This record gives sequence, structure tokens and C-alpha cells, in this order.
Amino acid sequence: MKKTLLACIAFTCCIASYSQLMTPPNGGNKKAMVGERIGITDVTINYDRPAVKGREGKIWGDLIQKGFNDLGFGTSKAAPWRAGANENTTIEFSTPVSIEGQALPAGKYGFFIAYDPQECIVIFSKNSTSWGSFYYDPKEDALRVKVKPQPLDKSVEWLTYAFTDETNTGATVALTWEKLKIPFKVETDYNNLQLESFRRELRSDKAFNPGWQSFNQAAQFCLQNNINLEEGMKWADDAINLQFIGEKNFVTLSTKAGFLKKLNRDAEAEALMKEALPMGTVQQLHAYARQLLQQKKSKEAFEVFKLNFDKNPNEFTTQVGMARGYSAIGDYKKALGFAQKALTQAPDNGNKTNVEKMIKTLQEGKDVN
Repeated sequence: MKKTLLACIAFTCCIASYSQLMTPPNGGNKKAMVGERIGITDVTINYDRPAVKGREGKIWGDLIQKGFNDLGFGTSKAAPWRAGANENTTIEFSTPVSIEGQALPAGKYGFFIAYDPQECIVIFSKNSTSWGSFYYDPKEDALRVKVKPQPLDKSVEWLTYAFTDETNTGATVALTWEKLKIPFKVETDYNNLQLESFRRELRSDKAFNPGWQSFNQAAQFCLQNNINLEEGMKWADDAINLQFIGEKNFVTLSTKAGFLKKLNRDAEAEALMKEALPMGTVQQLHAYARQLLQQKKSKEAFEVFKLNFDKNPNEFTTQVGMARGYSAIGDYKKALGFAQKALTQAPDNGNKTNVEKMIKTLQEGKDVN
């Protein structure tokens, strides 16, 4: 009987050890994951969310003690806060970043905060697998930065991480809980990361599918950001001429023409655009003419609008283009005639409203551009 009872206990313990069913985290906390792509850098935070639960005024400096403390468990005698609840809060970066101006390599980190009402220490630890901060070891720190906590007007019930002030090069990550926010700035070397990514991908299957578009995309990035012009020009040439991939069309030729203009080789750029124009679609030519208008090149813009109209005389877009073209060179009477024709071809209410505004402006003797 005794052996049978021991066997039952052993079997029960085995079941308890190996067949835990999914339930919410301990203590009524919520499991959460939040992420953001900054440029081409993925930032991911995994954490457990404790609630205030009526403890207003007793969170900061009380439940979350100041500085580093002996938690009475584990190996650490001077542990920071785990920056969440239950298991370790982690933060992962897919590329190198800088935190508050200090470099941090790509990787997954344990995330801790040593709270102080005047200045918090934010810690990124190479150890991302331990439970909470009970085993925190400062020798494993990858980076420490100091940040200013900020008071909040309204209480946040559940601890939350969020991204704000996002751009291609950076964002602010902020922990908010009760009436306090602890923010830190994440920045990336976006331009160089993007260029490195292009160099890798243009040696992969993405160079062949969709083909010239990939090389043109990389070239356009350089052109639009006025960086890496020499390599960008090579990518533009590859989009036109590379064996099995290159294609001579309006897009690829106009991209290369853009580089020639950047290099003050205007005559070559103009010659290339003359070659490109007959290959352009209605929308491509219209967009290019609008671009010329923005550059205050009214005569050149009119010529492109007219070329587009001569090729496609009965389309709404080319009628509007002629209205803009004649308006740009000061012939409001002819511009008005084309705008009135365009009104009868407007494909939807939005375009109809825009043309009606054009007509009113031309009737007042004003340029619509």
C-alpha cells in the first residue's frame, strides 16, 4: 500500500512538471509584446504588465525601490528593477543602434531600470534569459545610460511600452506606469544601413526578381537623399544595361538623367530625357511635367504636357495637363478651354471638384499651378 501511494505521488509530480496548461501570468499581470520598425531596424520589447490596482502614490519609490537593492533571492545583492513583472523584460534590435547617443550592437538584451525620481539608469544586459533581476550581474552590462523621468497628468493603469516621435532614423521608447514616464531615444544610422542592405540584396535573388526595378529602387534612394552618388549612378546604369536584367524605359532613363543633373551634366541629362519621353505612359509624362513646373521650368513643362496630349488626346489627364501647361505660360483663355473639356471627363467627384476650382481660378485670370 505504501509503495502504491509513493508511486501515485511520483506520477502526480511528473504530471505537474511536464503538462502545464496555458494560463495568464502570475499575479494577474498581462503578457505583452510591442515592436516598431525604425527605418529598416526592427525593435521588439517583450514584457509582463503589472497594474496599479489602487496603489496610486505607492508605486515609485515604494513598490519600485530607488536604485539597486537586495531582493532577498537569487545571487544579486544590488539589483535594479526588472522594468516589468515576472520574467525578464527583453529588448531586441535587428541592427546596431545608439541609445541616448551611445552605441549598442544588434542583439537581444535583458532590460532593467534603476529608478530615481531625478535620474534613472537604463540598463541593457547581455543576459536576457534569467528570471527578473534576481541574478543581475553588472559585469554583463552591454550599456548603461541615464535618462530623466517625466511626470504624467493622468494615471496609466497597466505598465506600457510605446514608441513615439518616429522617423526613419530614430524613435523615443517610453515606459509609462501610474503617473510617470521613463523615455529613452533610439537612433539608427539609417542611410548606411539601407545602403548595406541594398548591396546584400542586389547580390541575391531580389536582383533578378523583379529585375531592373530593384537596381532602380536603390539608385533612386541615393538620388533622393543626395548620398552615395557614384554607386547610385552605377545602379542606375545597371537598371538600364545589366545583362538579363537591365531595361531601357522611361523610369530607368529618367533616373540616370537625375544623376547627370546632380553632377551638373545638364546637356547629357536633357538628351537622355528626350530619349525617355516617347517611352512614358500618360501618368509618367504628366508627373514629369508637374515636376518641371515645380522647378519653375514652364516652357519645358508645357512641351511635355503637349507631347502627352498629342499621344493621348481624349483622356482626362492630358486635358488637365494642357490646362496646366497653358496656364503656366500665361495663356489663361486656352487653359480655360481645356479645363472645361476636362470637366466633362472627370472620373469621380474628387477630380470634378478639383477641375471646378481650376476653372474658377482661370476665370479670375490667375495661374492654377
